[in-house]
Amino acid sequence: MELDFNEEFYKIERKADWRDKLRKEIKSKDRTDIPKVHMPEEDPLLRSTCNMEVNKGLTYELAMSEARRCLDCVTPTCVSGCPVGTNIPKFIKYLEAGEILEAAKVLKENNSLPAICGRVCPQEIQCEKQCVYVQKLKSEGAAIGHLERYVADYERENGHTSLPPMAPPNGIKMGVIGSGPAGLTVAGELAKYGYDVTVFEALHDLGGVLRYGIPEFRLPKSIVDFEINNVKMLGVKFVTNFIVGKTATIDDLRNEGFQAFFVGSGAGLPNFMEIPGENFNGIQSANEYLTRVNLMSGSQSGFDTPVHSGKNVAIIGGGNTAMDSVRTAKRLGAERAMIIYRRSMEEMPARAEEIKHAIEEGIEFINLTTPIQYFADNKGNVTKMRVQKMGLGEPDASGRRRPVPIEGSEYDIEVDTVVIAVGVSPNPIIQQSMPELEVTKWNTIKTDDNMMTSIPGLFAGGDIVRGGATVILAMGDGRNAAKGMHKYVQANAIVEA
Repeated sequence: MELDFNEEFYKIERKADWRDKLRKEIKSKDRTDIPKVHMPEEDPLLRSTCNMEVNKGLTYELAMSEARRCLDCVTPTCVSGCPVGTNIPKFIKYLEAGEILEAAKVLKENNSLPAICGRVCPQEIQCEKQCVYVQKLKSEGAAIGHLERYVADYERENGHTSLPPMAPPNGIKMGVIGSGPAGLTVAGELAKYGYDVTVFEALHDLGGVLRYGIPEFRLPKSIVDFEINNVKMLGVKFVTNFIVGKTATIDDLRNEGFQAFFVGSGAGLPNFMEIPGENFNGIQSANEYLTRVNLMSGSQSGFDTPVHSGKNVAIIGGGNTAMDSVRTAKRLGAERAMIIYRRSMEEMPARAEEIKHAIEEGIEFINLTTPIQYFADNKGNVTKMRVQKMGLGEPDASGRRRPVPIEGSEYDIEVDTVVIAVGVSPNPIIQQSMPELEVTKWNTIKTDDNMMTSIPGLFAGGDIVRGGATVILAMGDGRNAAKGMHKYVQANAIVEA
């Protein structure tokens, strides 16, 4: 059962009468004259005080206008930029034809979480970057992410749920460790193949980083719940409060009849900078900060896991997690919410949209600056941080110019909360429970081209392999792993009588 994008088949189906009619109704020259739509947004002064979703979604008219920009290229280069291989022109052409539910079905062929991807994927450096508008016309690419969100939201808001093609049940049990984007994807793909899939989640709620790592104002939890429910409708079962390696081992689950496994437990171990005073009260990792707010209701009174978030809040880092943290701090009442980043704005790895939203919401950016020491009062509560200005030297391995300390440039900033957002590492529980598992020097799991680890029948993907990446890259790993698991089990499965 092959669900991958097939370019030759695409060229055949592109010749369908209904698509040919669309191309004749609006010529390519006229399509390229249509201006790109821009996502409607909530007012910054209002949204920065609450958790309302910032992006409001396209209207029908805006979605149709953007769909008409798509040239339905003979060679759809946009697809090459999509880690899950979505048939992008086909879903957009269905939208242009007014067949929105058919467009949703196309999305579901390769993507188990389209409403999520339409909100949080960095399309501007993936599918949209490969669009012919960008590559050849040197113009703004089609707003693929906005259209994906529109189609997925339309289906949900109108009470429809399309299911992808499903193979008959085969009774073979497959285990998935972690219910984040990689785990949800591999579970859905395996269910399509007909497997009996169970997802084991360590936390009390499902969704992994989608649940605890991304704030409500960027990804509403109702959307996460809806997408997880769609995976459940494929027959996938979920078990929460289950730590593989503690609650039960992989060998225990093998004895229960599971024949292959996927590890998608993410990278939940925060990195710190190891500078003086980093253990003072009020200094925490972004992982802890966001988890307490997003998963444990730590910002609300009456809960057992309160979050420390004061009036002068500094977030250390320049990635999406840093933007999520500083914008969360603003919503929790910070009077001065600051990004402290050792490079310039141009080198920030965060999405341009997230930086734009943060600036609109009054976030202060202190760039080319890094903390070197923290100070506290007599109770151990952080009161200020000493920072040092940085210059930019030669490019490092990432291709960005290396930050270089400027001697004598130190100064102090008053803070009562510091959030460290300088990266994460894989939680070592899985690796520790299987000493024979090969890992890298960064403690990420080694895999082959099929996403299989050094242990036969054990596959892995997402942050536990990549060490920190995007939702869609984790989903791409999940799709590739599902194919690898299917191939492995078909060659090695023991079917009980």
